[in-house]
Amino acid sequence: MTVKDYIDTNSILLEALTSGRGAKYKRLAHAMEQRIQRGDIKAGSKLPTHRKLADSLGVTSGTVSRAYSELERLGLVVARVGDGTFARQRGIEHKRDEGFRTFTDEPFEAFDMSRNMHIPGAEADVLAKTLQKLARDPQILRELSLYTPDPGLPRHRQAGTKWLTHGDFVPKLDQVACVNGGQHGLLCTLMGLLRPGDTVATERLTYPGLITTARFLGIKLVGVAMDEEGLLPESLDELCRTNRVSALYCTPTLQNPTNGVLSTARREAIASVCRQQNLLVFEDEVHGVLVEDRPPPMSAFAPERSILISSLSKAVSAGLRVGYLHAPAALFGRLSAALRSSCWMATPLTQELASIWIENGTAREMKQRQVAEISRRKGLVSPLLEGTRYKTHAQSPHFWIEVNEPWRASEIEADLRSKNYLISTAEPFTISRNDVPQFIRASVSNTWNNDKLLYDGFQRVANSLVSV
Repeated sequence: MTVKDYIDTNSILLEALTSGRGAKYKRLAHAMEQRIQRGDIKAGSKLPTHRKLADSLGVTSGTVSRAYSELERLGLVVARVGDGTFARQRGIEHKRDEGFRTFTDEPFEAFDMSRNMHIPGAEADVLAKTLQKLARDPQILRELSLYTPDPGLPRHRQAGTKWLTHGDFVPKLDQVACVNGGQHGLLCTLMGLLRPGDTVATERLTYPGLITTARFLGIKLVGVAMDEEGLLPESLDELCRTNRVSALYCTPTLQNPTNGVLSTARREAIASVCRQQNLLVFEDEVHGVLVEDRPPPMSAFAPERSILISSLSKAVSAGLRVGYLHAPAALFGRLSAALRSSCWMATPLTQELASIWIENGTAREMKQRQVAEISRRKGLVSPLLEGTRYKTHAQSPHFWIEVNEPWRASEIEADLRSKNYLISTAEPFTISRNDVPQFIRASVSNTWNNDKLLYDGFQRVANSLVSV
């Protein structure tokens, strides 16, 4: 925005603030909306900082922040962490609104290292044989074509208890519900147990699917400080003393994106804080199932308040869309109601397939193959990252790589994208826009039997980290 444009815009905004009706931030947002729509504020131009505009208009920074948020909600501006707020170019989608996606429409020639995907193996052959077997059982086919109870058929829930069982933690069948994948389980949990306006504490870097879903449901997120293991109990406790927090969402095993794993002692301490502060606990174990020797879930330490969310998406098959919820008996009815209101029931056919695979050991074998392939791929590319600072875990499909000064993660991402290689910065995982660490996430998942493409991709990542 030129000096003249800035002066002209200020005059119009001042007039709108003094002559209009309604809340100041809405008057300010409306006046700016008109300027953007007419092209007076040119597409791509940077808007004044919150403080600068507030000082020039004689309003608070909060008024400007709310006005900018309203413009962002309308899709008229784009806020880029660390860079500022820009008038949106027409025809360019606002990626913060759509969240972190599991499918990309980038050009085919782009190699996508930005997403953690299930690595395809022998699933197609196994699926074909299982479907052929089902086709010869008309009684089961008739049953699968009907409505089922909200939480699923008993045999499907029984398979869920087997999938969720870990060490001494053995769920009860009447506390397990079938859902259409982990994301659907998260949606049902937030819908069933919280209300718009409630606050959920979570790691300051967290799963983007939570951020998107919470935004749609009107749920506020606040970030908890972390260390190498994951979230800090003392930070959670302090946060609860200054905020009215209803629940904690956390990923204790293979925290996304940092790869942290909470120790048993840390889990016990977090459970104690949640009990003292009367918090519900929403535990995401979708990635965690890849770690065979992981500590017990939070449900083992605070069973009266913990909801465990798991699925087959990372370990067995993403397209199957099969997941499970484990919840205290006192909360189970509300989760069943949320499940019913969102889709009536989990899809019986895919639940049947998953149940067969879990019961006959196929799912466990697929998971073991997945872990082995992750290990093989990481062994291939990890030497390329020598000299960089990164964090990973033997069973994690991604590297969490620090970007050295003076470079910024956004510069690395842009450099790689210009060469048709996709990675993720920390921004999609960040609760606060003022607290974005300079890291990138690069995954080994998304290539099909092409080690050269994988190797070249990580070679590009390594080169960009030193020469962007």
